[in-house]
Amino acid sequence: MKAKNAAVLGLALLLLAFTASPLLAGKNDNTLRWASDREVENTDAYYNSAREGIVFARLIWDQLLYRDPHTGAYKGLLAKSVRWVSDTTIEADLRKGITFHNGQKFTADDVVFTLNYVVDPANKVVTKANVDWIKNAEKLGPYKVRINLKQPFPAAFDYLAGPIPIYPHEYYAKVGPQGMNLKPIGTGPYKVTFVDPGKAVHFEKNDNYFKASPKGQPSIGKLEYRSIPDKETQVAELLTGGLDWIWRVDKDQAGKLKQMPNLSVVSGETMRVGYVGMRTETDHNSPLKDLRVRRAIEHAINRKSMADNLVGGGSRVIYSACFPEQFGCTQNVPKYDYDPAKAKALLKEAGYPNGFSIDLYAYRERPYAEAIIGYLRDVGITANLRFLKYSALRDQVRAGKTDMVFMTWGSNSVADTSAITGVFFRGTDDDANHDAKVMDWLKSADTSIDANVRKADYRKALARIQDQAYWVPLFTYSINYAFTSDLAFSPTTDEIPHFVNAHWK
Repeated sequence: MKAKNAAVLGLALLLLAFTASPLLAGKNDNTLRWASDREVENTDAYYNSAREGIVFARLIWDQLLYRDPHTGAYKGLLAKSVRWVSDTTIEADLRKGITFHNGQKFTADDVVFTLNYVVDPANKVVTKANVDWIKNAEKLGPYKVRINLKQPFPAAFDYLAGPIPIYPHEYYAKVGPQGMNLKPIGTGPYKVTFVDPGKAVHFEKNDNYFKASPKGQPSIGKLEYRSIPDKETQVAELLTGGLDWIWRVDKDQAGKLKQMPNLSVVSGETMRVGYVGMRTETDHNSPLKDLRVRRAIEHAINRKSMADNLVGGGSRVIYSACFPEQFGCTQNVPKYDYDPAKAKALLKEAGYPNGFSIDLYAYRERPYAEAIIGYLRDVGITANLRFLKYSALRDQVRAGKTDMVFMTWGSNSVADTSAITGVFFRGTDDDANHDAKVMDWLKSADTSIDANVRKADYRKALARIQDQAYWVPLFTYSINYAFTSDLAFSPTTDEIPHFVNAHWK
């Protein structure tokens, strides 16, 4: 693989050597062409949980609130104001004069319809964890709504500012998820002009985007997204002018691209974390049911080496099932130092002196998964890599068919521990262990209006998760972005490229 990388990169550099000036197609025709290695299963935000889908959602739709990625402050977006009326009631006064891309006027009917649709179990939204705190929504007037909660949920504003876009009620009632996937309609700064499911999405600037939006006004005329699974192909296209922007560039490639005079390469830590999840709730005799085996795996993996040598760019080791800056997250939990000898001793004690064989599922960063496999091999565990697309792996996890997975989670950019720990350990379809104590603590932490109670319960839950070694928290993700130097672009820690704020120099 390294030889292939070097060959492709060398060829691209050779092509550049014969080019008197960089190809500026993007700037020349006011079209930003960008790519990723992911296939977006559905452009309907409620039936997609991939990061690219989240990026699309911020371009196409708006939320009631906007969370400033630089200050963390909440600002009114579709709502002029949002306020707590009681511990379980939120009211919002909506902006007037906003229209959807199809000309439909935005009113309270759209908010009420959207929220009531996504919380209805019959509609089976993929992002259920993002909305299951909502009981229902009521219309109080043409531009006023009430949101009733099932129970207190102090992180509500973070969710209303993030993974809960508002849809046009008449259009969505008519076309449903299938129609929204093929022709998305929102109020956002960009309109969709073309969708090739799983492969490409084209956008154009919404000239009628409302001026009061805290998102800002779009500058670049068109955006074109393509799914290009092969990272080396992405790099070659960036170097030869076929693309203007890529991300998740690996550490070695980023170092080489920094030498190119016509490219900019920047990096920064994000809220995304990597982890190895281990299932104890299985219908077969898995070695992972033994706590000593799970602890052996914890000791077998060199987190720091992976963070420093594979991720780089500000990545740091984490020890608990959350992002350190999220409210309620603590790293004061049982820690497992890299200690292969101790791992081997624990395996022997558990009755596996010669190790065992197990499947390791993954969907991204194959080199990271291969590094984990190498560490496990060093202590006698043979891990067979099963590399799937994200949606397929997610479905396998929820069906209980994966004993061990290497996965990541970006918390939908919500800065609250409820957006990660509760997703995987509060009895959801993604919970592979269903620990009753953990579930009780998380239920309390996710719903208490007392900040001290929340912190205490999260601390207990996170400590038990690590004591029982259900997860191997690995590291935070630091993303390398590479783009033409004619583009003014700044990354943010929410792992959302805010193209609405980008512009040509």
